[in-house]
Amino acid sequence: MIYLVEDDPSIRKLVSYALKGNGFEVRAFESGEEMWAARGNEKPELFLLDIMLPGQSGLEILQAIRSDSSLRLVPVIMVTARGSEYDKVLGLDSGADDYISKPFGMMELLSRVRAVLRRCDTHKENEDLRYGDIVISSVSHQVRVGGSKVELTLKEFNLLLYLMENEGIVLDRDSILNTVWGYSFDGENRTVDVHIRHLREKLGTEGSRIETVKGVGYRFRGHDE
Repeated sequence: MIYLVEDDPSIRKLVSYALKGNGFEVRAFESGEEMWAARGNEKPELFLLDIMLPGQSGLEILQAIRSDSSLRLVPVIMVTARGSEYDKVLGLDSGADDYISKPFGMMELLSRVRAVLRRCDTHKENEDLRYGDIVISSVSHQVRVGGSKVELTLKEFNLLLYLMENEGIVLDRDSILNTVWGYSFDGENRTVDVHIRHLREKLGTEGSRIETVKGVGYRFRGHDE
């Protein structure tokens, strides 16, 4: 089930039609308030949020999703005004998984929806990764440090998993963006750095295992020397 929040009735109708025509279930809403009132206990597979909405903005809805323990791992695609780089960066830094700029083609939208859903479903099914006091489970989507659960956003979780799966390998920022976010372009490397900083803070002393390789990117140090 995809939740679409879009106040423009023509765009809302067109996007709903395109998604349904390609096998997706869709619930479309005019505002965040309407969506929250109708949701009940339903957990969608994806949120598609316009940023400019009456009442609660798309970014405010995103923040509410990431603050809700039952929804925080659900992927979110933000819809931004074309050329609004500030909105794109702000949305990604707030935990969005991708964005698409208006006006957009339906094929591009469908491609991005499929890519985000695919990225959220491609981790190893039955294997925990353990380095030092860090244990990450792709099955339960949980991270523990020294036995204590660490609350991560979906993007932070995917970033840590990617780093740990490539233990000892230097990963440049473009590679991280392409794999974890699904795209790469000039100006977005800052997004990686912000998420790395947050991840280190949440991991406490074990955050030092994420090493900065100056001028290149990052490396996860799994084994103590």
